[in-house]
Amino acid sequence: MEDQDYILFESYLSKELSRDEIAAFEARLKNESDFNQAFNTYKELSAFLEHKFENEAASTGFQNNLKAISNTYFEKQETTKEALHFKPWHYAIAASVVLLMGIFTFNNFSNPTFNDYNNYEVISLTVRGGQDELLKTAENAFNDKDFAKAEIVFGQLLALDGSNKEWQLYRGVALLELDEFDEAEGLFNKLSNEASVYKNKAAWYLALSKLKQKDYNACLKILRSIPEDAEDYEQAQKLIKKLE
Repeated sequence: MEDQDYILFESYLSKELSRDEIAAFEARLKNESDFNQAFNTYKELSAFLEHKFENEAASTGFQNNLKAISNTYFEKQETTKEALHFKPWHYAIAASVVLLMGIFTFNNFSNPTFNDYNNYEVISLTVRGGQDELLKTAENAFNDKDFAKAEIVFGQLLALDGSNKEWQLYRGVALLELDEFDEAEGLFNKLSNEASVYKNKAAWYLALSKLKQKDYNACLKILRSIPEDAEDYEQAQKLIKKLE
């Protein structure tokens, strides 16, 4: 990958390209697999830097340091810079990310992901009279990770008993797995603010929803609210350390 490609990545992410440049860039993403892979890696690393150094990035010293790195790393790219009309700050960010890519492997400093934590225990629902068949269907669908089916069946169960917090929780998980974040978080927020055995579990799943959306600050805020007596407290503390 050429140095100017990394500068191009940063300018695209910063929305500084013209319409024609955007069209050309996105055509390369579609048609060049190596270019696409490098861009996705760069984007992840750039997000990591922004999260880790957001406070430092605001300081003059940090900016000057990045600019110094940029000038050294891209000293041979002056013609490319002038031709593409990219802003100097883009070179600094691109240089920093590229240098980090050369020093570390991605897995050594990437943020944790939702898939690291969505390992659900097998559920066993209480059988209740005429709802036996629906309960068994919901249970099997959830345990088989057929979350689309599970969401539908838990919705049917809640139509019969909308106050059942256990069903609300599992429907929320199914919605989260389906990326229906607003509806899932509505359920988790409701449960986490009510006094029940599902209060802290709902808070944990709410944090995971933020993690899945890469809203790390919101995720941290929720994780820090989980009390010491919660089942997921230790796991929450470990996730906090990885995100800080």
